[in-house]
Amino acid sequence: MRILKQLSALVLRREITTCQRTMCKKDCLFRIHPSVSQAMAENKPVVALESTIITHGMPYPHNLRTAKEVEAIVRAQGATPATVGVIGGEVHVGLSSEELDHLAQSKSSLKVSRRDLPYVISKGLSGGTTVSATMIAAHRGLDISADLTELGRTPIAVVSAGVKSILDIGRTLEFLETQGVCVATYGQSKNFPAFFSPQSGFRSACHVSNPEEAAKLIASSLSLGLQSGILLAVPIPEEHAASGQQIEDAIKVAVAEARAEGVMGKDVTPFILQKVSALTQGKSLQANIALIHNNAKVGSQIACALSKQMNDRGLKSQTSPKASKFPSNSDSNIVVIGGINVDFIAKGKTKALKFGQTNPGSVCQSFGGVGRNIADSLSRLGQKPLFISATGADSNSDAVLNYCKHMNASGVARLKEHSTATYCAVITESGELSLGLGDMDIHQQITEHYVSQFKTQLSSATLVCLDGNIPTSTINYVCCFAEKHNINVWYEPTDSEKACKPFLSDAWKSLSYSSPNLAELCTMNKTLGVKTPEVLPSTRDEMLSVAVALSRPLLEHLHCLVVTLGANGVLLCGEYDAGTVNLQPRKQKKKRQLCALHYPALAVTPEEIMNVSGAGDSLAGALMAGILLGKDTDSCVRMGLLAARTSLASPHPIAPMLTLDAVNPNEVHTQTWPKPSLVWID
Repeated sequence: MRILKQLSALVLRREITTCQRTMCKKDCLFRIHPSVSQAMAENKPVVALESTIITHGMPYPHNLRTAKEVEAIVRAQGATPATVGVIGGEVHVGLSSEELDHLAQSKSSLKVSRRDLPYVISKGLSGGTTVSATMIAAHRGLDISADLTELGRTPIAVVSAGVKSILDIGRTLEFLETQGVCVATYGQSKNFPAFFSPQSGFRSACHVSNPEEAAKLIASSLSLGLQSGILLAVPIPEEHAASGQQIEDAIKVAVAEARAEGVMGKDVTPFILQKVSALTQGKSLQANIALIHNNAKVGSQIACALSKQMNDRGLKSQTSPKASKFPSNSDSNIVVIGGINVDFIAKGKTKALKFGQTNPGSVCQSFGGVGRNIADSLSRLGQKPLFISATGADSNSDAVLNYCKHMNASGVARLKEHSTATYCAVITESGELSLGLGDMDIHQQITEHYVSQFKTQLSSATLVCLDGNIPTSTINYVCCFAEKHNINVWYEPTDSEKACKPFLSDAWKSLSYSSPNLAELCTMNKTLGVKTPEVLPSTRDEMLSVAVALSRPLLEHLHCLVVTLGANGVLLCGEYDAGTVNLQPRKQKKKRQLCALHYPALAVTPEEIMNVSGAGDSLAGALMAGILLGKDTDSCVRMGLLAARTSLASPHPIAPMLTLDAVNPNEVHTQTWPKPSLVWID
């Protein structure tokens, strides 16, 4: 059973696995079913079900029927099922009825553990996921197998029928103890079960009597920040225990035959299951199905209890930060949710940097983070955005919050036992990024549970801006909330890996604006299954052509795309309106004529460039400010271009001298403004 952020999720094998974490940065390899995404956004429990029981655990059609029965049991307990499987090289979190049927009938499906994921994905293959692979999917997701080691290194709770009797149960429990895994029996005794038998001759360290006690145990482990898991062993239902001895005898015979025939590795379990089913005339299959049903029921009850506890109280300490008090009379009409960093910028003084040795240069400290930069830019341009983020309770937090006194940072949580995000950029003499290193783990604490504490401010906002640093489930939550309350959402992708986050589900359809560069735009389209160039174009005309083509699929739902092209300027794509692109917030979706406007970049010499980390954020912030001020499109874009140029010439990501006057196109008399070129979009 795994908790996706503040949500409860389960991973079922004849076990159910729980852990606390977010989708990892390789989110683009995952497909989240809309029902799962919706449940996550609404803070409802989600149960992630492993799928080797479908592909390798039992024959067709028993496997398909059992899978559908298990999903029905999960729903009956008040949770949302999310069967995990790999189809065509993509990890699906939640399967449709057709996809379940495909896995159930496929003769070529592989058994996919942690070690197999890279190969299966790279080859575009399909398969059923084991507990360890399902946990990876739920993380974003028992001999000494990947499942055991996953338990020892990931904060998860596995709800299982114990350990298979074909294994050395004593050594298995010893190994779990050395890995720091808490083992508890679910029931009134500490007797540790052995799948088909309620007793194995071994005892657990403790026991929990009901879902509420189990949920409290898991919540306590999460609150302590332990990096090892919990094993909850559930005995076989009493009415099926009587056939246990017959099944155990059959298992011994099947194990001996497996050894005699040289069956090894991942083929052992399906061989034994098939042989035991034949020897027991199907009784083992019935008992096996009963185990699965029981674990689904117990695991879902625990998930719901855990979800209720977390939603009622929130986990204290690092998993549920307290919101700072927000002034009730605030007139903020924009909310920015994203990262806040302490940046260290190192600029070389030679044309080429030599790695492996010390280079002459200058090093300065500044304060960044995409969300912080945008909120800073908006604040300096006369807006009053509420900034929601998280920092550690450390000296770096003191420094950055002191620097941000001109901003409304009342939505920034300070968390003990966490470090404020830091970023180090090494840039060349000409200002190009050579290397970047970041410690951004704390951004995962900007959870939907924390953000939900600002519902009042969100519901009254004209515009909500999200950056790609925050967890996928938080993005889903905000998009779902915005859809219900008719709020415009701007997504700043941050980088090409994080650009895919809203596009893993239908969340992207709730976006109004986005400001990707060309690489990020490609990622967005790839995530939606749209073909993109294998190599990014290098000439201006080719870049414009590709940007226009890749903007078209997104404009089915987005109001406007601002594609940043570096030295080649900005491409604005959206609704045609009297010779330009309509930037003003839309009140309703309607059929429209689409076009693209290209604005050349402003000239900046290499000598003028001091910092490249905030130019795009300055552009986005100034564009938003112009839109909120009701400026025409040309004025908005020119404000953005001037803000970006000001940022490039400053040691800070957002220039302290940034003001409305500094980016007022009518006040900058030294700048000539070429007419933007218009292209129709079919």
